[in-house]
Amino acid sequence: MVAGLLGLAACGSSDSSQESEQGETNDSKYNLVTEGTFTFAASGEFKPFSWVKTSGEMTGYDIDVGNAIAKELGLETAQEKYKFSAIVEGVKTGKFDAAVASHTITDKRKESVDFSIPYYYSGAQIFTRPESDVEKLEDLNGKEIGVSKGSTYAKYAEEVTENVKVYSSDVVALQALAKGKHDAVITDFLTGKEAIGTGGLEIKGKSMIDRSEQAVAVSKDNPELLKAVNEALETLRNNGTLTEISKKYFGEDISVRPE
Repeated sequence: MVAGLLGLAACGSSDSSQESEQGETNDSKYNLVTEGTFTFAASGEFKPFSWVKTSGEMTGYDIDVGNAIAKELGLETAQEKYKFSAIVEGVKTGKFDAAVASHTITDKRKESVDFSIPYYYSGAQIFTRPESDVEKLEDLNGKEIGVSKGSTYAKYAEEVTENVKVYSSDVVALQALAKGKHDAVITDFLTGKEAIGTGGLEIKGKSMIDRSEQAVAVSKDNPELLKAVNEALETLRNNGTLTEISKKYFGEDISVRPE
């Protein structure tokens, strides 16, 4: 009987050790804000990438990708709605584990955070009212251009004008454009496409300015999490999950690099 009890005790000790090792693998090495949870930020003002439902929760392409990453990591999910212009700083200072918020990879942002491999590809496009004769960036010389605060699009506007109007989000800038304010908006072409199609705004897309790569931002102090996020994104791309999420919101696969 004593031997049997010792055997059970030994088994219990082994299981406890395995649970401890597993906990170390899933949680501790990632330096998570909340143990067992992948806490990621998005703006909630960038439909169809993220917006707020009547329940108060965010939904959209970025949110689905963030949830899918968490599932691959074996973690629970916590979403944080935050002003886009402050999200990178929030990741840097440890408010969130990551940002899944359509951040374009730029050298300046890379000074503050590390970026994953891209999870979708996009680009900046000019939008005007339908009657406008503006076609390309040079046509906006000296004119008023709307952009969202904290976005990468202001740099293009500043190449041709000092009259740059900054809005809280791309959607608000496009809505103002449709109502007759400013001469153009520079934003992500997918956002403009959504505003025209689903949002019903009477605006028109003009020339593309560039192509860009959007990625997950992670603190420079959390290299193990960055590695795990990259591995998760590779899995989600290979098993078709990113394609499925893309087609759900856009009717096309934006997770594939354009030719």
